[in-house]
Amino acid sequence: MADKAPIAGQKIKRKFMGNFIDSALPGTKETAYVRLGKDLEEYNVEMNANVDTKNNILGETSVTLDSYQPQATADPFYAVVGDPMFERLQGIIDERQTLDDLKTTVVEVHLWESASGAAGSYVAYREDVIIEVSSYGGDTTGYQIPFNVHHTGNRVKGTFALETKTFTPDSE
Repeated sequence: MADKAPIAGQKIKRKFMGNFIDSALPGTKETAYVRLGKDLEEYNVEMNANVDTKNNILGETSVTLDSYQPQATADPFYAVVGDPMFERLQGIIDERQTLDDLKTTVVEVHLWESASGAAGSYVAYREDVIIEVSSYGGDTTGYQIPFNVHHTGNRVKGTFALETKTFTPDSE
């Protein structure tokens, strides 16, 4: 029996938070979203909040949180011939890509939250990111290319169609 999306009052299983990354090669105008998770036992977006704490002479403490610098790590990532994400990462390694060649987008899809009026579409958030290959090689289990995903902003709410892997921003 397939798992169904949770309803109010039920805990959400991890598989219902879909993390997709655009694996299209630099310079192409199409998107090629692939879901992260194969071989990953966990995938966390670390928020990295910028927090400033001050104590005044009255003994009071003030706390200011003024920004986030989210990032995530995909480790391990096993290379699979024909996988578009492998091709993207191998290109970064082979060509020693930097700057704009590392830009792409991620989409976080709330698979527990269907979008109104569209079957197979879910509430989602797209954000610009930079891919950083942290190393490559690995052990006898296979060729590995672990990488970090640095969120750079421009977070947009919309919907994501699972069948076509298409993100549509909400209208203004």
